[in-house]
Amino acid sequence: MTRRDRYRLDFRALMTQCEENYARMLPLMQAMGERDTLAVELGHEQQPHTLQMKVLERSPYTTTVRLEDQELLDVLPASRLTVRLYHDARLAEVTEARPFRRVSARYAYPNRHMHQRDEKAQWNRFLADWLRHVHDQGRDSGQSWRARVTGQ
Repeated sequence: MTRRDRYRLDFRALMTQCEENYARMLPLMQAMGERDTLAVELGHEQQPHTLQMKVLERSPYTTTVRLEDQELLDVLPASRLTVRLYHDARLAEVTEARPFRRVSARYAYPNRHMHQRDEKAQWNRFLADWLRHVHDQGRDSGQSWRARVTGQ
């Protein structure tokens, strides 16, 4: 592979995605308040599934949160992402994605685990889609968590 063919991280696009993810995470963090967990019901009320949010670490400038979807089928593992929120920079990025311990910014390709070259960007786009779905369909204990956050 020549230097010209090497994958180049689009840092500007990644930071834009992380800014958008931070804005999407804020209502959930506000709904969580001082609690360390929040269960958000998704889907139809007749057949809901649950997204569990758990704070793993809080510090003045960062918060680390695990988002884990309910397992829908025995043969498929539940989606689980670890997201670090940087409050001073107003960014939220995926740092871990099941089953991998750490998500790197780029990977050589091919590689032993068959990661995509832009896997970090893909996981952050997935987080954005997931948060949009939670915002549109989410309910906290049968009530709209958006109403609790906005006071409506």
